Amino acid sequence: MVSKDLVASKLAELAERMERVRAKCPPDAEQLSADADALDIVSFNLMLVVQLCADIASHLIADEEWAPAKSIAESFGRIEEQRVISSATADSLRRAVGLRNVVAHGYGHVDAKMVFSAATAGLGDLERFAREVAAWVRTR
Repeated sequence: MVSKDLVASKLAELAERMERVRAKCPPDAEQLSADADALDIVSFNLMLVVQLCADIASHLIADEEWAPAKSIAESFGRIEEQRVISSATADSLRRAVGLRNVVAHGYGHVDAKMVFSAATAGLGDLERFAREVAAWVRTR
């Protein structure tokens, strides 16, 4: 059985971290690139937001006893299969895993343009994830 309190707590943290991204992200990618501290803060919080989405997906998969996912990207596909999130949301989150991995594992230099895109246009995808999960949890 899904712990509604746990999901609500994770969704609240997700919203808080997205607000940090908005607060620290300068108005364009060039300014973000020039401000190492802002780039670090925005990148780190985006990484944590994607990780929170993955944690929520893992929680739903485990509690509902669905087939385990072998990767973070696959976990978004699993909850898409179960109609928790839409195909568009699952696709967006699978792409976001790439940014998470770059930041989390230090795979070379973090691209400020990619981070800026995630911090602006990409936040809508994360908000959609939160809305879809919250709506699904309410049906439980």
